[in-house]
Amino acid sequence: MSDSDNQKLEQAIEVSRYEKDYSEKGLWEKIRDNVKAIGLSLIYKALQLFYVAQSDNCPKSVKAGIFAALGYFISPLDLIPDFIPIGGYSDDALAIAAAIAMAQIYITDEIKQKARDKIASIFGEKTALELEN
Repeated sequence: MSDSDNQKLEQAIEVSRYEKDYSEKGLWEKIRDNVKAIGLSLIYKALQLFYVAQSDNCPKSVKAGIFAALGYFISPLDLIPDFIPIGGYSDDALAIAAAIAMAQIYITDEIKQKARDKIASIFGEKTALELEN
């Protein structure tokens, strides 16, 4: 995703205003309380962002984008409310996808493994094995 695409996305859903909504506790609560609606793939991507943001190799500007996307993901006030069946998390997925695109070069195999390990600890090893690299 180009910088222009990221800017258009951010303007469309005003992701940057959600950076203040990010918290580790809020992320874990969102995952715990909405697992079925969110889906494993989106949780896995959110966890990759969570772990890459903790990396010393990740620049502050990328971390800011990650925290904004995760804040948007956590916030109950979205463009499309989360409680809407089927489409409720589509805007959250878009924000997470934009952050993944921005952070892609910093998401190492180690980061992916941490995310898979967390999935395994929450949902079991069999579920974690279903994830693609």
